[in-house]
Amino acid sequence: MKQWKMYVLSYIWGFLFVAQIILVFIFGIVNENRIDVVMYIGVAIWWFAVILAWLPIFILKRKGEVPNGKSFVYTTVIVESGLYSVIRHPQYMAGILFSFSLILISQNWVIAAMSVVIITLSYIDILNADKHEVEKFGDAYKDYMEKVPRINFLLGIIKLLRRRKKTAGNWP
Repeated sequence: MKQWKMYVLSYIWGFLFVAQIILVFIFGIVNENRIDVVMYIGVAIWWFAVILAWLPIFILKRKGEVPNGKSFVYTTVIVESGLYSVIRHPQYMAGILFSFSLILISQNWVIAAMSVVIITLSYIDILNADKHEVEKFGDAYKDYMEKVPRINFLLGIIKLLRRRKKTAGNWP
């Protein structure tokens, strides 16, 4: 696959996301009908997404055996610990949570409609990322896919606890 084709969806939903942020400042801040508690929940989700977006940069750089001078995206091994033992795509999840949080912050139907498109394109992009990782890492990534869900935190935590319980049960 040509390099630019791999990133088309990311460019589209990324552009929409930036537009969404700008529109939040236009519509959201002056929304006199907003429910403050909903807005504060949106802000809390937004901050969680910020953390979720930045953590992988440090985790992959430290544990992904990235060649010197390369970006964190150039991992040479599958990282299966920490955050990556719960979900496979934390940065995509962060993008989805960012977009969702903007609905709660702005409480505007235009922002909500854009979020539907952004979240849909992001999820398709996640599926493509999994295909790319299978091509890159082969069966090892397929095994990882069986253990760790794409973006479902709850299922990821349940699976992690089950793996730990199973491992702990094997100790003498």
